[in-house]
Amino acid sequence: MPRTITISLPVTDLNVAKAFYTALGFVNNPQFSDESAAFMVWSDTITVVLLTHAKWSTFTTRPIPPTTSSEVGLMLSCDSRAEVDAMNQAASEHGGTGDINPVQDCEFMYGRDFTDPDGHVWGAVWGCEIEMKADQAG
Repeated sequence: MPRTITISLPVTDLNVAKAFYTALGFVNNPQFSDESAAFMVWSDTITVVLLTHAKWSTFTTRPIPPTTSSEVGLMLSCDSRAEVDAMNQAASEHGGTGDINPVQDCEFMYGRDFTDPDGHVWGAVWGCEIEMKADQAG
């Protein structure tokens, strides 16, 4: 069975967040979504769960960081430079902020960072595929 990752993120406006992630290529799975949460699928192994602030507060009493913070950076692999550019543009056009950091343009990789409408930091990256063996992961 493949290992998976599910990332839960607090969002101010669930409908705005769903539209943003849909524009990036995520697909909403309505089976696990309701008025307080949206289960957004990127691939067979990567899912983002968008949670309203009220729903988030049922899981933790830790404060939600301000939109200007960088609590974590999340990267999504892309198949081409054009896909990196398209994701950055979609982020900018759907309530996010594109190019929050300098563009990473090297011989072996290309990446652009952006935020979603709630300030969560994402990066789209092409190239520089790092293969890690299971015995090195531990």
